[in-house]
Amino acid sequence: MKYLVNFDRYKGLLWEFVLRDLKIKYRKSVLGYFWSLLNPLLMMIVLTAVFSNFFRFDIPNFPVYLLTGQILFSFFSEATSTSMNSIINSGSLIKKVYIPKYIFPISRVISSFISLLFSLLAIIIVIVITKVKISAMILFFPIPLLYVFLFSLGIGFILSVLAVFFRDMLHLYTVILSAWMYLTPIFYPISILPDYVKTIIHANPMYYFVKAFRDITLYNQFPDVQTNVMCMLFSLGSFVIGLAVFYKYQHKFVLYV
Repeated sequence: MKYLVNFDRYKGLLWEFVLRDLKIKYRKSVLGYFWSLLNPLLMMIVLTAVFSNFFRFDIPNFPVYLLTGQILFSFFSEATSTSMNSIINSGSLIKKVYIPKYIFPISRVISSFISLLFSLLAIIIVIVITKVKISAMILFFPIPLLYVFLFSLGIGFILSVLAVFFRDMLHLYTVILSAWMYLTPIFYPISILPDYVKTIIHANPMYYFVKAFRDITLYNQFPDVQTNVMCMLFSLGSFVIGLAVFYKYQHKFVLYV
């Protein structure tokens, strides 16, 4: 209960950090926030041209299929990567004044989530252009976004702790993210994979988040029970474990940043 009271007391500061992160991200950029829309569209055009013409995956509405996976994984990648650096980059401030340390990774995930919301406009544009059928099911799209937000926040807590005590994690995580991306069905159908690879992908949390998001936005159906259960387990498990790890080690941060 005291943590909730403390969080409420510093929510104004949290919002200031979120605004700061957004300003830094688009500082000196001519197009500014428009890049949140333009970047996924440009990537979609390039990847669609490559995978539709050269690899010829038999996926209906491939541009929307690609974009839904790409945007969700890009959010996860950005949110966790910036969270990992959040405590280290705020070391001087942590040493000078008392601020709840969890505010730093939370602000990074929220600012990345706001960019994700801008990126959703790209999906709407592509859905309209490609004439994908839209139903009332689209109203449930926030559910998978909430799942991936909580999961990213939990991973962000863990990475921010690891980075303080193990600086090589800053470089190692880039490699992990690359492997993680290729093990997530973003630009290929899972049906083309051999069974042993499918087993690995079924252990990948991002597979379920992307699947749930595609079910709603592309296939006009609510995710099945198994998908929802897996999403809940991964997102809540990540959040609870990440928060526990962060609270256990946060008192040592001032000695290492």
